Amino acid sequence: MTNYRLRGAMLNAGLTASALAAAVQVDPKSVTRWISEDRMPYPVTRTKVAQVLQQEETLLWPSLLEDAEACAVAASEIERVWPMRSSIRSETWHALFSRVTEELDILVYAGAFLIETLDLADVLEWKASKGTRVRVMVGDPRSAAVRARAEELSLEWLPQRCQSTLDHLRRVNGICVRSHGATHYASLFRFDDILLANTHANGVWACHSPVLQLRKANSNRLFTFYADSFTAVWRRSGPPRD
Repeated sequence: MTNYRLRGAMLNAGLTASALAAAVQVDPKSVTRWISEDRMPYPVTRTKVAQVLQQEETLLWPSLLEDAEACAVAASEIERVWPMRSSIRSETWHALFSRVTEELDILVYAGAFLIETLDLADVLEWKASKGTRVRVMVGDPRSAAVRARAEELSLEWLPQRCQSTLDHLRRVNGICVRSHGATHYASLFRFDDILLANTHANGVWACHSPVLQLRKANSNRLFTFYADSFTAVWRRSGPPRD
């Protein structure tokens, strides 16, 4: 079987088999076998090839997603797991917000804990003034999704809390704030190459639910999965309603 993905990536990069072999320090015959016989390089070599071609390993070799090694590739992105969001210390949140320089994305229903413990408005305005792109999505208090979450958790005050957060953040200079009506299954917090996914479960408050800390790596499977989810909701959301 021919590996058309690898061959196409090489053509796009303008690399011959000999050139790629030299770049990753293997015999040109090995590269030829990778293409014509769909052979799988060793993990270290795969990483080098992906870097040279500026592609994900799983795009060049989709079979990685079908075996046990796929689990190891994905697991390598997980830096830490907190059993509950409430177990993350405020110092950790401060450190994450302080380190971000390029992309700061937040997807929540109300996110009141950020305002109550971090002086979020001041932090976001400060980061935006330094050139960081800041995008925040808060649940639309009039949406069916927020009403359903409020009913599920017996939180009659959730819509009003969403409105309070929107009102609070709309006064912040330099950031983009949108309201969303999406049923989201994880609150997301992206700080450049680090992403926190606070999973949601039926009948359980987000503060009592686990958080995965992911770091962008060569595979990017989990990181990209959640980052793409944020982008999808962002495209469907809009400015807060008055």
